[in-house]
Amino acid sequence: MTTPMTKQITMYTTPWCGFCKRLKSQLGREGIEVTEVDIEQDPAAADYVMAVNGGNATVPTLVFSDGTAMTNPSLVQVKAKITE
Repeated sequence: MTTPMTKQITMYTTPWCGFCKRLKSQLGREGIEVTEVDIEQDPAAADYVMAVNGGNATVPTLVFSDGTAMTNPSLVQVKAKITE
């Protein structure tokens, strides 16, 4: 059974990103699962993140099942997106 909370979310991160760690923790507490991709280990992922962020490798960048992306969103923004 798929619910809005189980829709696929990909979270592009780096190991040193404090914003990434905080958001991942917040999402976990809310039961929102993400697939994490380290852009330092995946050059294609880094290229994608730069493409959606005007040439900047800004993380966290979240990509939703509908193909839209959010850069450094708040928990409130993520929850609003997955329930729309």
